[in-house]
Amino acid sequence: MPSPQPDPADHYFSSDPSAASKPKAIDLVLPEGRLIHLTTDRGTFSPDRVDDGTRALLVEGPAVPPTGTLADVGCGYGPIAVALALRGGPGVTVWAIDVNQRARQLCQANAEANGVGERVRVVAPDEVPADLVIDQLWSNPPIRVGKAALHDLLGTWLGRLRPTTGTAALVVQKHLGADSLARWMVDQGWPTERTASRGGYRILQVEARP
Repeated sequence: MPSPQPDPADHYFSSDPSAASKPKAIDLVLPEGRLIHLTTDRGTFSPDRVDDGTRALLVEGPAVPPTGTLADVGCGYGPIAVALALRGGPGVTVWAIDVNQRARQLCQANAEANGVGERVRVVAPDEVPADLVIDQLWSNPPIRVGKAALHDLLGTWLGRLRPTTGTAALVVQKHLGADSLARWMVDQGWPTERTASRGGYRILQVEARP
């Protein structure tokens, strides 16, 4: 008899996870020594600790510009979005985007708790303005949604990069298809290169289409 399939509502990439709430406080120390206090919860991505891929991206990712429009796609409870807002300063606006309502609520609360609530705009994907242009996109994308859904997600947000100058920084596990994903993005017209490898993760830099 086959094992029962998990309820999609229990996935971190569902809009309304059914897992009972159990908040937890964790800390994240950024490479530059800054301490971020975060509240997590069940039904969100990596609720017990900041994911190793997220940590790798925060260590190996590009410098944050002093001004501009940034996006954290699949923000979860906000470790990347909060870090970007702290690193970028008052001239940066960070759009924190996630389908998961519980994750969005946590992300907003975490931004406010770390003093960057005014710089972080937490929204569902369909709440993003149609004319938003992104200068720098960061993402630890939800690889487990499946290839077709992942390609659709990345195609949507990479398509918003500012022409000529916009860039994206993605982190993907090597054994979950980082290299094939990089090739797909190149085939779709987004120049892509691996800028670092750390603990089994690839850091991919993607440029706007020429």
